[in-house]
Amino acid sequence: MISHTFSRLISAVLMAFSLFALSACKEEPALQLSLETVSTQEETVSIQEEAAPAQEETVSTQQLPPEARQTLALIYQNGPFPYDRDGIIFGNREKLLPAKPDGYYREYTVPTPGAKDRGALRIVCGGEKPSEPDRCYYSDDHYLSFQFILDEASKPDETTKP
Repeated sequence: MISHTFSRLISAVLMAFSLFALSACKEEPALQLSLETVSTQEETVSIQEEAAPAQEETVSTQQLPPEARQTLALIYQNGPFPYDRDGIIFGNREKLLPAKPDGYYREYTVPTPGAKDRGALRIVCGGEKPSEPDRCYYSDDHYLSFQFILDEASKPDETTKP
């Protein structure tokens, strides 16, 4: 019985090492592995992996371009938005934002001066109610990177209204 439990523990350690080695090859954020034995009577071992938190870049509302501040004001007013795709679900497929349930994030276009299309500027907000977001992020490169909007929780002042 003890040798069987010991061999399962060794197998779990080897599996954890393999997951760690594979994650290092994928150029993804570092993985933090933890090994947890549940019960020797049940002879089960589980492995949990968690993504290490990435350092979050930030920007204040005042540092945003005027068009982004106007878009943020529209978000808090729940529109009307100038683009049909404003307010649609943002899937976070790139996994650059904190993991949340499907439907948590919504995307909004920030008008790009001189652009004939929607351009690359976006704001992505997350929360239960779109007009009362928990967190908002600014992207000036069409989702290649994000900056957390530090003081987005306070509604924009009257000077930012479109």
